[in-house]
Amino acid sequence: MNCTTAIQMEVEALPLFKLKPITRFFPNSRKTGSGMMSITMRDRSKNRKPLQRGRNLSIEAIQAVQALKRAVSSEVLLEQVFDTKFRRLLKFDMIAVLRELLRQNQCLLALKVFKDVRNEYWYKPQLSLYAEIVTALGHNGLLEKVEFIVKELKSEINLEPDLEGFNALLESLMNLNLTGLAMECFYLMKSSSCDPDRLSFKILINGLESTGDTNNLAIVQKESQKYYGDFLTFFETEETVMS
Repeated sequence: MNCTTAIQMEVEALPLFKLKPITRFFPNSRKTGSGMMSITMRDRSKNRKPLQRGRNLSIEAIQAVQALKRAVSSEVLLEQVFDTKFRRLLKFDMIAVLRELLRQNQCLLALKVFKDVRNEYWYKPQLSLYAEIVTALGHNGLLEKVEFIVKELKSEINLEPDLEGFNALLESLMNLNLTGLAMECFYLMKSSSCDPDRLSFKILINGLESTGDTNNLAIVQKESQKYYGDFLTFFETEETVMS
């Protein structure tokens, strides 16, 4: 027997062990019908929703909202929260906090926040934001605060001629049947070099007709004819087509 044959006989004499397959568990894994394990990898980037400036709340903004609501019963504590939480936020987080408080119907607290926002160096009046505030106040029965907000709007400087914003504000006021304030905003609109369009007049005329405010209705109709001539005929034709 040579050396090679002896080595082969020793190897054949060794016991054979059957190795079990190693099973590993992965998150997001499942068995297929054939018994095989299918592993799917989750793309974490899909969980991140796109941020919308002034809308989505950061962690700091959420903490500020919660702290403001807890401190609302004490002027001293509230001022401390403004110093330590709110005034340290970025611009868009401040606006997000304001809108979140309006959404939660924390209107009086939102007005305090709005007053603070107006003192920021970067502040510029936004008519769409004014319209949101008016709507929230009206829905909560705070009509006297709506009058205050319109007064604040009229005191704003560098008010941009934002037609869409003015229309939103007019609609908010007319939905609350506050025709007098709507007319004030209409005159403010014109004095801000923002010419009303057909939608502006439509909002005003519909609101004034529904409330029976014939005096202001006559004024608006006359103004509409200055801008669009046969606008009233167009207005009646449009309603006929829609019906």
